[in-house]
Amino acid sequence: MKYYLVAGEASGDLHGANLMKALKELDRQADFRFFGGDLMQAEGGTLVKHYADMAFMGFVEVALNLSTILKNLKKCKQDIVAYQPDVLVLIDFPGFNLKIAEFAKAQGLLVCYYISPKVWAWNQKRVLKIKKVVDHLFCILPFEVDFYKTWGMDIDYVGNPLLDAVDAFKPQANFFTDNNLTGKNIVALLPGSRKQEISRLLPQMLGAMHQFPHHQFVIAGAPSFNKEYYTQYLGGAQVPVIFNATYDILANAEAAVVASGTATLETALFNVPQVVVYKGNAVTIGIARMLIKIKFISLVNLIMDKAVVKELIQADCTAIKITEELNNLLHNTHYRQQMLAGYDELDNRMGTPGASAKTAQLIVSYTQNNKALLK
Repeated sequence: MKYYLVAGEASGDLHGANLMKALKELDRQADFRFFGGDLMQAEGGTLVKHYADMAFMGFVEVALNLSTILKNLKKCKQDIVAYQPDVLVLIDFPGFNLKIAEFAKAQGLLVCYYISPKVWAWNQKRVLKIKKVVDHLFCILPFEVDFYKTWGMDIDYVGNPLLDAVDAFKPQANFFTDNNLTGKNIVALLPGSRKQEISRLLPQMLGAMHQFPHHQFVIAGAPSFNKEYYTQYLGGAQVPVIFNATYDILANAEAAVVASGTATLETALFNVPQVVVYKGNAVTIGIARMLIKIKFISLVNLIMDKAVVKELIQADCTAIKITEELNNLLHNTHYRQQMLAGYDELDNRMGTPGASAKTAQLIVSYTQNNKALLK
């Protein structure tokens, strides 16, 4: 069968790749065409557009890049029509993907949505649109099941695909020597995968570095950038930037400073105490605070519905406060153990791996049934 997938950021590329791998196990004739990234491309098929040219974060940033976004939408729609897939699989990235879903539904295509839009956070009435334009919705957070039920919508809960990715991880045997690292314990810096995130967060993260001479700070480089891009923020400091090895970095880290997003949950699954940071455009944040109806920004705290990890947002996201938090994570045994105990609770709530395989099974089944009805 023919599958068209749309992922617009690094996390979607990861989950898309694992889903493609699972689909190939079930459908030996699977043919893929997609918007995505390097990981999806490694699974085969045709990469139409790389997410590096698509990921704009925040109201202001979207407005400033509107012409590029509109061109990407047009290209995607035209390519879907030309390809005529048996099923369209949209992965997260709701600002873009809900528009593609609406278009595809009007074309009579089967629309599956993997990793539900976070409509529970703001503008909950978007559920009504989702009901109209999405045939099958696959959710990965346990509390989403009850949320969608309150709107009269049945969804498939498949578990969290990050568990699959972490479970499949095989550590690099000579990680320290292969990457020219010292024997010092690692503080991992995960500044995100977007230009806006890196430019705002990395300088603050690095500002804490000189207070910890007995640790080595290591940056997890996003695959859509090169080492030279990060150099502009280093101020001459010799800080390793390692690409395509985020899990190896986390597996060897004593603590981490992490941009809000999927990486906060990955860090917790690797049992690494962390401080979560976020710094956006002031206007964007002002609008978001008026609209968003959630108490936390990190996935760890959202899933647990309590403050397991510290969040430093906007004015609180400074080198001084990051330093204070790292001091607690590295040197305050009680504080550190309390966070790790929260991670144990999180593990129990998250369940077991298998989201990719379960989602693939459902997609194949729904697509086969739809094809049978069209005959």
